[in-house]
Parts: sequence; C-alpha cells; structure tokens
Amino acid sequence: MTGPDDEIMARLNAETGRIGWMALLPHFARGQVVRVAPGLDLLEAAAALARDDSERVRRWMDEGWMGPVDEDRARQWQQPEREVWAVVVAPWVVVQEV
Repeated sequence: MTGPDDEIMARLNAETGRIGWMALLPHFARGQVVRVAPGLDLLEAAAALARDDSERVRRWMDEGWMGPVDEDRARQWQQPEREVWAVVVAPWVVVQEV
C-alpha cells in the first residue's frame, strides 16, 4: 500500500526531466524558478514544496540548499546547450544543475 508521500514522489519523478535553461527564461523573469543545490535531492525538495512543508523549505533556504535563481547564475546558464533537471510544482519550476 502506498501513502500520499509515495504518490507525490512517484508523480514528481515521472514529471522530472532535463530541459534547456533558455526555455525556462520566461519563468525566471516571473520569479518562478527555484534552484536546488547539488547535494539536496531534487525530488525531496519539490515534494516539500508540493506538501507546503514550509518549515523544511525555510530551513533549506536559510542553509542555502534552495532558493531563487540569482542573476549571475542565470547568466552562466544561458549557454546555448546548458540543461538543468526540472520539475513543475505550480507555480514553481524547481531546477538543479545537471
């Protein structure tokens, strides 16, 4: 038997994929892209957002594990072939460097 957390993780896993950063620029311009640092599981971070686990998300943000993509990083990622792992947790697009 699976629980709600298992179902969220399975759905997010199925919806996660690589995408070129340039395709995400409109979302970045609207402030809707959340970066997950290497070392933190992308799916775990996305699931915390989906569950509205504000305590965990705030802790990761305070520790620098996740947060908005800053201008410098966005410029670095604007190389033509640069891809990130991404999953949508509306209204956010959660990304991690490949």
